[in-house]
Amino acid sequence: MLRAGSKGRLERPHFMPVSSKKASRAQPSSLEQIFGAGGWLARHHPKYEFRPAQLEMAESVESSLADGRHLIIEAGTGTGKTLAYLVPIIRSGQRVVVSTGTKNLQEQLFFKDIPFLKKLFPQLRVTLMKGRQNYLCRQKLYDVEKQPALQGVEEINLYAQIREWEAKTESGDRAELAGLPDQNELWSRLDARRETCTGQKCAQFERCFITWMHQRAAESDLIIVNHHLFFADLALKQTEYASLLPEYSAVVFDEAHDIVEVATQYFGLQISNYRLEDLARDTEAALRAKALDAPDVLAAVRELRRRAELFFELFPASEGRTSFENRDAFLETHRGPYRALDNALIHLASELQRLKDRPEELNQLARRAEELRDTAKFILESPNTDFVYWWERRGRGVFVEAAPIDVSALLRERLFDKVRTVILTSATLAVGGRFDFLKRQLGLENAREQILDSHFDYGQQALLYTPLHLPDPRDVGFPRQAAEEVRAILQATDGRAFVLFTSHQQMRQVFELVRAHLRFPLLLQGTAPRTALLDRFRRTPHAVLFATSSFWQGVDVQGPQLSAVIIDRLPFAVPTDPLVAARIRRIQAEGGNAFEEYQLPEAVLALKQGFGRLIRSVQDRGVLAILDHRLARKAYGRVFWESLPPYARTNRLEDIKLFMRE
Repeated sequence: MLRAGSKGRLERPHFMPVSSKKASRAQPSSLEQIFGAGGWLARHHPKYEFRPAQLEMAESVESSLADGRHLIIEAGTGTGKTLAYLVPIIRSGQRVVVSTGTKNLQEQLFFKDIPFLKKLFPQLRVTLMKGRQNYLCRQKLYDVEKQPALQGVEEINLYAQIREWEAKTESGDRAELAGLPDQNELWSRLDARRETCTGQKCAQFERCFITWMHQRAAESDLIIVNHHLFFADLALKQTEYASLLPEYSAVVFDEAHDIVEVATQYFGLQISNYRLEDLARDTEAALRAKALDAPDVLAAVRELRRRAELFFELFPASEGRTSFENRDAFLETHRGPYRALDNALIHLASELQRLKDRPEELNQLARRAEELRDTAKFILESPNTDFVYWWERRGRGVFVEAAPIDVSALLRERLFDKVRTVILTSATLAVGGRFDFLKRQLGLENAREQILDSHFDYGQQALLYTPLHLPDPRDVGFPRQAAEEVRAILQATDGRAFVLFTSHQQMRQVFELVRAHLRFPLLLQGTAPRTALLDRFRRTPHAVLFATSSFWQGVDVQGPQLSAVIIDRLPFAVPTDPLVAARIRRIQAEGGNAFEEYQLPEAVLALKQGFGRLIRSVQDRGVLAILDHRLARKAYGRVFWESLPPYARTNRLEDIKLFMRE
């Protein structure tokens, strides 16, 4: 609960209060006494199993923290990675940031693992940090209350719920609002994103949930973030904006296989019709909230909307990424609409700055207009060949982007050379038993390296099936024959499967070919939100889910409900994707072999991720199928075999039936 301070001001509560209880007995003096067969975990954890790899990982993390060395450690599902890095982190006495792949994993750490470990470390101070859009802005909430900005009974009722919650929440985290939809228009007008924040000039700064979060983090031993927040912060450190994270001496990346792509996103730039519409909408909202009569500003907003619409209509209506390397030709043809958009941003910024006695919110809006103008100028006009440029349509959105082709130098300079210890862990980091690919991508040198033996008996728990009679996946007849094979496998496994594809088109094609011939409940990605589909899959006996890359990782379904994972083809990235194509060209220009150095390792890690959905516990058992005979027939197939766990293997469908009857 909020509590009054000595001056009548509301004080910030600790998000996870420090326990006042003393440990009832002396803390274990060694990791063996915590993780060992008769140790603290054995006495306190309800699902304890002695796992040698878990103790080995904890010792490696502790050693790296003590010596100030970076560490790469691949540890498969079932190792108990979370406790293996949390315990030595806490024992080190250093302030450490833990960055996870998803918000779900963040919340598991904070609400499940940390409360358990506080039995052993009762004085531990921990802060959970998410992106600013997850938190309520009190000033926006109060401004809406003063103005007739709510639309309809449903929005009025939702506002009342948020207003009541605001008075008692200690975090301002929207996750506490269980009934709030993921995409909610009212919340988007009330959240604390940076673009609309006035910082210390805000009347609510002292009571701001972001301020409180920063203060908690500055007082904490452990800060739990996700990769998107971490790299957003790392990118901000090079700008005039304040950093989100306090100083730290070490960082742990859990699910570290994702960080190259996340870093690429945040070190890049983007302009879209959505960002320009947000600027227009926020300007109108600010004028309403401050009861300002500014007809010239409103006219500039209307002009910006018109010019933005005309500009983004220049991009064809095809879905997906399209290379924008022809920017010079584009500007030569369309310089008029581009200059008109540029002038509209200049005009809006100048009209905002002309207002006398304007509140800080309007200064912030003017800065946003200038920032968007600079972003557009870089993407459309920059000669920088270290970036790749593309545009993309997603639904009604048009996104024009620039991203660094290679982030290794940026990561080396801003992360690995500045942070004393960086620990990277995941079940999928090594290719062919080595970390060379990962180290090249990250610009990481002189790191300790370790691959831990799995806790699972893959030879007994999983059967890998590779049919040799199917055509090459690039053959026009492949989808029809693959559909027949999928049908046969599902009959043998009694459904209970993920069927994963490398493209939406092939997913839909195979789904349509098999749906009339199967009695199992079939689920298709895109027909419902991802979380809803997963919940339905878990609750529906013999269900089969057809999905693409978003289900290849971060999905955990234990037990016989998931007894098969079928993958249509080796997951090589589409070579015409602008970013992939640029990376291929860069490697070739430097005299390298792009297939061996980039395309093949990426595909190996992606396949490991996809297959990793199946065996999640020592009780799990099932079939893995890859419908791509190149795994067995191409010379490069050995790299996949060397990188995958030691599954039992077959190319006979009959063996699947026997395996499932055992």
